[in-house]
Amino acid sequence: MLIQEKSPLKTIIDLLMVTLGCGIYALGFVKINMANQLAEGGVTGITLILYHLVHLDPAISTLAINIPLIIIGYKFLGRRALIYTVWGTITLSAWIWLWQRLPFEINIHHDLFISGVLAGLVGGFGSGITYRFGGTTGGSDVVARILEKHRGISMGQSLLVFDAIVLTVSLSYIDLRKMMYTLLASYVFAQVVNFTQEGAYTGHGFIIMSAHNQEIADTILAEMNRGVTFLKSQGAYSKQDGQALYCVVSAHEAQFLRDIVSHIDPKAFVSVFDVTNVSGEGFTYWLPGQKKNR
Repeated sequence: MLIQEKSPLKTIIDLLMVTLGCGIYALGFVKINMANQLAEGGVTGITLILYHLVHLDPAISTLAINIPLIIIGYKFLGRRALIYTVWGTITLSAWIWLWQRLPFEINIHHDLFISGVLAGLVGGFGSGITYRFGGTTGGSDVVARILEKHRGISMGQSLLVFDAIVLTVSLSYIDLRKMMYTLLASYVFAQVVNFTQEGAYTGHGFIIMSAHNQEIADTILAEMNRGVTFLKSQGAYSKQDGQALYCVVSAHEAQFLRDIVSHIDPKAFVSVFDVTNVSGEGFTYWLPGQKKNR
């Protein structure tokens, strides 16, 4: 299988870049968000709530929250995603611990506007790198995958609701003024992630033309658990009949699909486009008892 044949050097580079991305994200989290009392969404936001209410170190609470979620959701991640998610979670906690103990500060005179913009820039850039090389930091992504399969709720919807709940609870330790600057940081964060990684929550459609369509389709089904459709095609010049593959994946999976195609057929013609409103099986619902690979 592809994951077993992947170059050890490529895997090492991926993990190093995930480590770098987590380090950049943690830098913004500790030296900007925490230093200026800005909130955060997702599991990271929960660690900030615990930090301000019960003084629990976010480096510890990040592991305490994420590891059980990963254990519960491991069967929804796949082998590669599981390894990268565990690595991202551990390195994020390590970076948070380290940045808290290094005696320096980013001196922006506690200007909340600058803090909000800078938090979004630094955090978005770090997360974008992490996503770009196949990593995640666990947490809300794992919860969203579980809800997607068992409740038919799309990942984008559940992540948005989860972030909204966490930010609302964060009003227990920050005022409305700081919450508004947190929302500014969240907006900048999303834009920077989109720029760095082509979107964290968006989908990508692939049309693939290859002489090895069946092998590519079988690998996508086995490695990614995503549906593939064969489309009848005909060359306008040659008039020869053929087949094209059509597949829609999340932005996190796009690079992995590119790896599959280039591994099996480096000469394949691949067209990639953004899919902004994905609905249907595997995205907005999952039929109970339905076979995944079909």
